[in-house]
Amino acid sequence: MRALIVDTNVASFLFKGDTRADLYTPHLADAIPGLSFMSLAEMEQWAIMRNWGAQKHAEMSRFVKEGFVVIDSNEALCRMWAEVRGRARRAGRKIETADAWVAATALLYGLELVTHNASDFDFLPGLQVITEA
Repeated sequence: MRALIVDTNVASFLFKGDTRADLYTPHLADAIPGLSFMSLAEMEQWAIMRNWGAQKHAEMSRFVKEGFVVIDSNEALCRMWAEVRGRARRAGRKIETADAWVAATALLYGLELVTHNASDFDFLPGLQVITEA
């Protein structure tokens, strides 16, 4: 079974039941979906910014716990994040901090990245992107 990294936007589609989730479901079949700690942090931020109650927050926590392997930060991942940011600068591109963590996670572990925003990552050599956008 292959593993892959799911970008925050695709995880959001899945959680909300957005119709765009249907585009990505086949890619997740028979795969171990990983989620960067940064995507989890972004999702937690949504809960706070949108004043979710305890029930909706618990629903999101279950969604993450039951559907993903959350990949935490470590020293090697920090180095890869720095490399991603450096590659962006050398390519004359801007990459958001969160996107750099997601990309670094995929690159460090040699995993495909499932995203709806492929253009955020298209300058990173070696990054395998799956998109339906």
